[in-house]
Amino acid sequence: GQPYLWARLDRKPNKQAEKRFKRFLYSLEDCKEFVWNVEEDFKPVPDTWIPAKDIEFSNGNPLPDENGHMPGWVPVEKNSKQYCWHSSVVNYEAEVALVLKHHADPGLLEISPVPLSEILEQTLELIGTNINANPYGLGSKKQPVHLLVPHGAFEIKNPPALKQNEILSWFEGCSEGKVEGIVWHCHDGCLIKLHRHHLGLRWPLAETYLNSQPVVVAFNRTKYDCDFEPKSLFHHFSKLDGQRFGRLQDIKFD
Repeated sequence: GQPYLWARLDRKPNKQAEKRFKRFLYSLEDCKEFVWNVEEDFKPVPDTWIPAKDIEFSNGNPLPDENGHMPGWVPVEKNSKQYCWHSSVVNYEAEVALVLKHHADPGLLEISPVPLSEILEQTLELIGTNINANPYGLGSKKQPVHLLVPHGAFEIKNPPALKQNEILSWFEGCSEGKVEGIVWHCHDGCLIKLHRHHLGLRWPLAETYLNSQPVVVAFNRTKYDCDFEPKSLFHHFSKLDGQRFGRLQDIKFD
């Protein structure tokens, strides 16, 4: 009954099962369908793990996809060691998350706490100091900074046509294309993600679209009936309320 942030955790086969599966994939003679022993072939996952929505089941067990994985989710607990960067951007006592989004003023970004109730059932990207080589230059080793970016928060103004050469030209030929990828939101609710790597394009880039815009911190601390821990990101950002920076990597807490 409480809104929670969940981290993706794919359940993968153990070494023996993975070797068997790869032998099957590389065998041109074997045309039979590969058969998994779901109970024995896969690495254990926490009891709180749940499979993704579109996973198929057989005899009560989730079935792996064509890659031999079972996409799923685990709740991000407070003070989690494995998901410490995820947990740094949520506060369950105040029920808020630190989110990067557009400001009401065009051409300006905003970092602010957003109620978890407003982002229920959404997928979000975690960015920051210790995520994917930190392409946005956020924070430092001494003071890591992480933020959540909802998929759909940055809508493409002039999307390319759904042709490979048009998409390549968009990624390489305009400032708006200096992003990690595109997520298409389909009418049936499906999300389709295209990464630059899928097209053989380089990432990260020296200059990114997100880092080409100024950013303001909007954090009205009086709205929250709790004390944020002194070392938390929420405490640090609350001290920057109203401050504006030239770009994301200019944010400093000192």
